[in-house]
Parts: sequence; C-alpha cells; structure tokens
Amino acid sequence: MSSFVVSARKYRPIRFDDVVGQEHITGTLKNALRSDHLAHAFLFCGPRGVGKTTCARILGKVLNCMNPTPDFEPCDTCPSCKAFNESASFNIIELDAASNNSVEHIRSLIDQVRFQPQQGKYKVFIIDEVHMLSPAAFNAFLKTLEEPPSYAIFILATTEKHKILPTILSRCQIFDFKRIQVPQIAAHLEGICTHEGLEAEPEALHVIAQKADGALRDALSIFDRMVSSAAGKKIAYQDVIANLNVLDYDYYFRLADALVTEDLSQILLLFNEILNNGFETDLFLNGFAEHLRNLLMCKDPETLVLLELSSGIRDRYLVQAAQTPHFFLLSALNLVNDCDVNLRQARNKRLHVELYLIKMAHITRAMDIQVGQLLKSGAEEEKKKPEPEKVTPVAEAEPVAPNQPALFDPPAAETAPRAAPPIEPSEKTSRPSWGSSKHLAATPRLDQLSASTEEINGKAASAAKKADLELTSENLVKEWKTYLQGIPQETVRNLLLNTEVRLDGETLTAQVTSALIENTLREERGLLEYLREKFGNSRLALSIQVVKPVGAPAQPAGKPLTNKEKLLKLYEKNPLVKEMAERFSLRFDGD
Repeated sequence: MSSFVVSARKYRPIRFDDVVGQEHITGTLKNALRSDHLAHAFLFCGPRGVGKTTCARILGKVLNCMNPTPDFEPCDTCPSCKAFNESASFNIIELDAASNNSVEHIRSLIDQVRFQPQQGKYKVFIIDEVHMLSPAAFNAFLKTLEEPPSYAIFILATTEKHKILPTILSRCQIFDFKRIQVPQIAAHLEGICTHEGLEAEPEALHVIAQKADGALRDALSIFDRMVSSAAGKKIAYQDVIANLNVLDYDYYFRLADALVTEDLSQILLLFNEILNNGFETDLFLNGFAEHLRNLLMCKDPETLVLLELSSGIRDRYLVQAAQTPHFFLLSALNLVNDCDVNLRQARNKRLHVELYLIKMAHITRAMDIQVGQLLKSGAEEEKKKPEPEKVTPVAEAEPVAPNQPALFDPPAAETAPRAAPPIEPSEKTSRPSWGSSKHLAATPRLDQLSASTEEINGKAASAAKKADLELTSENLVKEWKTYLQGIPQETVRNLLLNTEVRLDGETLTAQVTSALIENTLREERGLLEYLREKFGNSRLALSIQVVKPVGAPAQPAGKPLTNKEKLLKLYEKNPLVKEMAERFSLRFDGD
C-alpha cells in the first residue's frame, strides 16, 4: 500500500499559530484560555475548508495538554497530546452529524457525557456538520447543551448556520470563520513547495489559490493534482491553466490592446481562438470583466491593494492601465455587463458576444464623434445667434390688443433644445479599413474640448460687452415700461405697470404694495434678462421691496381681524367674490 498522504492531512495545523487566515479566531481562543474564561459550548461556522474542525481539534488538544506552552499551545510531548496524535484519546470524541443525526445517536452521546474523563481535565465533544441533526435530535440535545457537567466541552461545526435552531444558537459562543485570502493561500503553498523541495512559478500558485475560492483544503487538493501532473518536480503556469481549464491572462491583455486600437480582425480571431480552446462564452465574459476591473483598480494607487495577483502580472496590469483611457474602461465594463445579462436569451451566443466586442472597439470613436458634435453645435449656435433688436417704445396710454404677441422672446433656457447638426463625412473622418489599428486622424479629441470651449466663451463675453444704452435711472424706467407693455397677459401687465423702480448702483429696486405683485414680478424672469442685454451689464440684480400703500388704514394694535371680518372686507374690495359666493350658495362656517 502506498505511503502517500495528501497535503490536506499531512500539513494539517497542529497549533493555533499554524492556522492560516483565521487570526481573529485563534487569538480569541488563546485569550480565553489565558484568562480562564472558557465557555462550555462553541459553534464554529463558515465556508468549507477554512479550518473549523482543525481549530476544534487544537482547542480540545490544548484543554487536556499537561504542559501547555506560555502562549497556550499544545506541547505535543505529553501522554495526552501523543494519544490525540495517534487517534487514541478517550477524552476527545468526534461525531459526524451527517450520518449520526437521529435521537438515538444524541442519547448515546448524552450517556457518554455522564462519565468523567479518564485522563486530563475535560471531555471534549466535537460534532461536525451539526446542521444535519434532525429537529428531534436538536430538542433532545438542548438540556445537556445548556447545563453540561463542569468537565464537558461541546464544539459544534457547521457550514450552514441558518439551518440550526435558534435555541441551539443561544446556548453557544459563535465564531464566524472567513474565507482565506488568495495571497495567504499562495504563501502557504509556497512554504509547502519549499518543504517538499518543489519548484513552482508564483503565477501558478496564484492561479491555484484563486481556483480554490477561499478554501485552503481545496487549494491543497488542487496542489496535489498539479504536483502529480508536473514534469521534473516543477509546477509551471502553463501546465496549471491547462489542467484547471483557466483562460490565460495573456488573452485578456491582447484583447484589451486590440479593443483600444480598434483592430477588429485581431479581436474576432482572438475570440475564435478562445472558443476553439474549449472555453465557454460565459467563462470568457466573467474573466474579461475581471480583467477590466483590475485595470480600473490600477488607475488609483490606493486601490492597488484590491488586486489579488502576483507581482509579475500586477506589473503588466499597471503598464496596460496607463495606456487605457478611463472612459474606455467604464464603457467597456458596462457593455460586458449588458452582454452577460442578455447572454441567456441569445440564440446565437457567439454572434451575440461578437457584436458586443465590436461595440467595445468603437468606444473611442463614439466618444470622439460626440465631442465633435458638441463643439460644432456650440460654434454654429454662436454664429447663428441674432443681434439684439432695438424695440420701439410704446406709449403708456396706447392700449395693447389682447392677442398681441410678446415683444420679446422668452429666455433661451426655456426654449426646446435644438438638435445638434450631423457631421458631414469627409476624407479626414473616413473610417479605417477592416482590421486597421489607426484612429481617426482629424476627429477632435477630449483634450481639444477645453480650448474650444474657452474660445466660444470668449466670443460670447466680448459680444455681451456691447451696450445699446447707458445705464441711468431714466433709461431704466423707460426700458422697464417698454418690456411690460409687451406682456400679453393684461392682468399681469396692469399689476406690474404700477410698480416703482429705481437704480441703486447695479441693483434695480422695485417697490410693490402686495405679496401678489411681488410673486408676479419674481415669476417674470425674462424682465431681468432683457434689461441686462439692453444695458450690456450681466451684473444687474433685482431687489423687491414690499411697502405699505399710502393712505391705507392702520390696523389697531392688539386687535387682529377675525376670519369673518376679513371676508367682509374682501367683499368690499371685490364684489365679484361676494357674487360668486351667492351664486354657488357658499356659506361661511368660521368664527
């Protein structure tokens, strides 16, 4: 019979310090042993292969160790430790709840609790996969778990804590184990390679660690498989990705370069090669999305810690990230996500992915066209902007027809946006031939946007400096009334014509006699814009003051009007309100 022992058993931790990636658990247990605050029931829960049963065994071993170390680790030399290492200890009892899940098995366990330990201080019961116990077995276990003998310690382990009864959870100290990080698994595998005299490429160990998905036991199983397939005791990166059916990083780097350079032929050939190697489309999309995400993380030095990669691969990511625009990565990630979401509904999955790859290849060109349209639209709007027309003043006494149109157009911000004119194709903007890696030569780039915008703003500022009139009080009152005469709503026009206005520096102060006139004046937003344009001063401001009308009766202090008195005064001021109340039989019920 072969003497080979799998790495998961051969390198199983025998001390708390040997446990990988669970320092928060081992540190708490050692502190509990140091301070003698040890609970009688523990629940270790977490993913598979992260060290739950291992920590339970080490804890049981240390509890009965006759000569523990100063930091409360087992000595491995006393009779109790030796008996445990040889699986001959009567004080540590393990029970697999997956195959012993009935009430009879729990009753047998309770019978063993009654007997004191033959050697050592404690009798430790380790129940693995405890969530597999039946409800009746849980109920039979409740009383013993809550009030066990002083020498009994229960350690329960499970991967599905949500299946355990709340009454069991309330009687245990719960320890949540976490997934082990990729660098920690890779470092552990590297230590095993050193101990075994094996040579392994760092990239190969990182691939094994990533494939394990946070479970060290799975990583050790994959490691044994790679060692068996390795030639000459060397674990190579290419052998690992071939055995594990993992898509090589090189494909993603080449594909990203081809997308940025719009090399459509190379893109489709690379995707065809990936499919011919036996990789499914969903696996390719997930891997490429992870590649784009890693490139995005390389854009900020603070997010580099989020990359779970070896040093060599990380350097390649840094180089490619520096050559890839930020907007390209965001747009490509969005397209990859849409492609993955809609992949299940596609009948021809290959064509579906190819179409999205072609869209990604045109991200830069689409951005260039959009920027060019914005620049061209802004320049044409500036050229077509009409000069402000001089308006002939209208006499105050001259009536304005009800259907007369407004003398001035509303502000430009309130009008419907004008569609951007299309860009005419020319020789400079012709598309490259199929498979070409050249960008558009004459298409405006993002770095030209700020300069063109400043040029347009400069033209607009110089045009605004041209003033038709001098800003004086006489001209202000004249233009004020000219604008108000052009308002088609007669009610609004009559309310605002009675407003007195004066000039205080660059502030127009309007005095109104009621809150109604104040609100009406505030809603007439085109008035201030018109005055700014006429006087060529964009700093003009409007201040509204509500003043008490001359001759208005003073309200006696301390005697506010009642609601009924207010209604009667309203009837006196406006008889139409009283007529409306009588017509609709409205009755006042207030005081």
